[in-house]
Amino acid sequence: MAEVRLNHVEKAFGKFTVIPDMTLTVPEGSFTVLVGPSGCGKSTLLRIISGLEMPTAGEILIGGEDVTLEEPSNRGISMVFQSYALYPHMTVAQNIDFGLRLSKTPADERERRVAEAARILALEDYLDRKPGQLSGGQRQRVAIGRSIVRQPKVFLFDEPLSNLDAALRTQMRVELAQLHQSLDATMIYVTHDQVEAMTLADQIVVMNKGRIEQVGAPMDLYDRPETEFVAGFIGSPKMNLFPASAIGRDDAATIGIRPEHIRTDHENGDWPATAQVVETLGADTILYVTADGIGDMTVRLPGHMRLAAGERLFLTPDPEHLHRFGSDGRRLTS
Repeated sequence: MAEVRLNHVEKAFGKFTVIPDMTLTVPEGSFTVLVGPSGCGKSTLLRIISGLEMPTAGEILIGGEDVTLEEPSNRGISMVFQSYALYPHMTVAQNIDFGLRLSKTPADERERRVAEAARILALEDYLDRKPGQLSGGQRQRVAIGRSIVRQPKVFLFDEPLSNLDAALRTQMRVELAQLHQSLDATMIYVTHDQVEAMTLADQIVVMNKGRIEQVGAPMDLYDRPETEFVAGFIGSPKMNLFPASAIGRDDAATIGIRPEHIRTDHENGDWPATAQVVETLGADTILYVTADGIGDMTVRLPGHMRLAAGERLFLTPDPEHLHRFGSDGRRLTS
């Protein structure tokens, strides 16, 4: 494993600048997730780290070594793509050790590494099968196995779970977290899914329009977003954001509050509202309302709540969990 450091990295395609100026440290052994909306530059940044794209300016250091001009094969990295990129005519074992054969690794060493990767990924019973005989999750494990046998300093993942259904994504998130723990490796993972970011990362990098909005541990970003963008992006359902003037406050431009920090009552409260949609999810009920004079809001309620669209009710926010943002979109601390 190794630390990855980006110093004032820029990337432009012609006159269009994708990444204006980025400095970032990925700690050795961390699981760092780059998250943001489509087009924010996160996949471009990953390709720059891998060497598949050259930066317009700046430098990339892996393990303290400047690799800015190095070929991908000389960077000590391994990349897992959104598409599995498996050879359909080869067995699982042959797909996993393909790169080792290209590098002329001795046969006994190849066999040992493939067996170890298969054990880690629970693929021992599938080594003689072809990719077409595997499920989507198993194919993704084979692609990851191909990376493991190379014993890289850094693993790079570019939205590897986006082709899987919801149940498999959940399963693979658990497996990736376990893989990180067992390998004690540095991993950099790109996704637009903030649920993946929250569940996998020990460091999240929130990107917006090629810039870093905030870097931190998942719950630090959740509990204390530094910008309106992070407040609205991290969390599901997302934070409610509305003009401070709508509730008579002049100490901020925007107020934010998480859905779980709002209480409801049919008789009294701070904000009269009308229920619009009720989603009963079992452990939670998600309530979409229109608050008088404020606008649309989302409320997370526990358990089975007997509510129906059109009902009138009152909302009461927890004052200790109000977030204040200034006109520049940044968090106010005073």
